[in-house]
Amino acid sequence: MDFLTIAMDMAWPVAVAIAWIAGEFGHRVSRLPRISIYGVTGFLLGQTGLFGQATNGAVMLLANVAFGLILFEFGYRINLKWLRVNPWMAVTGVVEAVGSFAAVFALAYWTGMSTVASLLLASLAMSTSPAAILRIINESRSSGQVTERVLHLSALNCALAVFAFKVIVGLWTFQSSGSLLQAAWNGFIVLLASVALGTLFGGALPGLLRRVSSPCNDATVAFAIAVILLVALTHTLKLSPVLAALTFGITARHRRTAPSQTQRNFGALGDLLTVLLFVFIAATLDWRQVVAGFSLGLALVAVRQLVKVAAVLMFARVSGISWRKGALTGLALMPMSVFVILLLEQARYIGIELPDRLAPLASATLLLELAGPILTQRALQAAGEAREITEQ
Repeated sequence: MDFLTIAMDMAWPVAVAIAWIAGEFGHRVSRLPRISIYGVTGFLLGQTGLFGQATNGAVMLLANVAFGLILFEFGYRINLKWLRVNPWMAVTGVVEAVGSFAAVFALAYWTGMSTVASLLLASLAMSTSPAAILRIINESRSSGQVTERVLHLSALNCALAVFAFKVIVGLWTFQSSGSLLQAAWNGFIVLLASVALGTLFGGALPGLLRRVSSPCNDATVAFAIAVILLVALTHTLKLSPVLAALTFGITARHRRTAPSQTQRNFGALGDLLTVLLFVFIAATLDWRQVVAGFSLGLALVAVRQLVKVAAVLMFARVSGISWRKGALTGLALMPMSVFVILLLEQARYIGIELPDRLAPLASATLLLELAGPILTQRALQAAGEAREITEQ
């Protein structure tokens, strides 16, 4: 066995180890979010070419499992009753997401991108990454009005982004193949089946836990196994792990029968997979695409962020917060990289090769992979809601 083969076999374990060490030391020295440092490390290591095709197999599945664990915990923190009590929150989420879609589509189309590529770019730009948001909130021990609004707005715009992305992919599939059945499967059927699976797991697991364990037992292992099973099932059936895991968490939360003792981030397992997830996301980016689309990517980030801040500010007072907290909430919605890359990778996995003219997305993803978590962290600190414990 030659050196190159050994290096490729060891690439991912070594990359995770390097990223974790860099994250711990970097966070201790600079107080920057660990996930931003994981992203920098993953991008630099990804340019070595040693990862090969690993992103298409086991590593992608592990990344989806990591994202699934985060999405479950994210969904478990969403209180749908709050949106009914304060409907202006829901209005803010819809306006913010639709406004981001319209602004990014107009920008992309104006710069000469095709209609389909512009629509795909706009649908992905609607979203905020639950992985980055939840990780920063947990790492900062953050709680308060801005924190809760960021969580709920992220859930809304992610659900809308998945819906828009799947519909556009379905239309693009129909234009490419002429098959109505294939277009429907890649669109609405995937959405409905994914939500149904998540609802089924969310309804069945609490009842099972009541029968097999005491309410005082730690439910972390049970929930982790269920999420891994759900992600593996949706991955095999070529459904949406994103929607399934998020629905699972929301349903389990509103059943209110599951034991409450679970560890943040799913304990050591979640911490380990989080390192892998953020390294994986950054490692998928090619520096050539990043450079090619840098100008438009920078403009995309600026326009997207401006719209999100403006939309939240527009409804800040009527939804019950000050202008200042509204602005901080909009700023905290900056991250989107993890969500975007996994949606694109899932599309490739089910055999849909999306247009290669999305180079601006690579630049925007890298910028938001690095700057997004930092801005979220700073916004929560400025709101006085971050209570990170100083490490000794």
